Amino acid sequence: QLQLVESGGGLVQPGGSLRLSCAASGFTLDYYAIGWFRQAPGKEREAVSCISSRGGITNYAGSVKGRFTISRDNAKKTVYLQMNSLKPEDTAVYYCAAYPGSYCSDYMANFRSWGQGTQVTVSS
Repeated sequence: QLQLVESGGGLVQPGGSLRLSCAASGFTLDYYAIGWFRQAPGKEREAVSCISSRGGITNYAGSVKGRFTISRDNAKKTVYLQMNSLKPEDTAVYYCAAYPGSYCSDYMANFRSWGQGTQVTVSS
């Protein structure tokens, strides 16, 4: 069974960095594009970044472009989200999810096997 587990969240000051990890089990990661999403209190879940199954294509929300970097290591069955220059508005629960295809879907509803999320809080 396809399972994803996020880790790496925490409390960080504005301008700081965190690296989130999304570890997969129960399936071969090679066949899935993986997306990172986030949901802040009182707001809808939004897409943050996505990476194709082999890592050659990445995309980012405008609000994080230039600050966040997504990467993957299929041998380790792990996808990473390096977050730099963090801002208070980045505070949210961050989730990863899998899309059963080589390239990312534009539709959040197409992603499955959502993890439990990891809390990121940016505050001084």
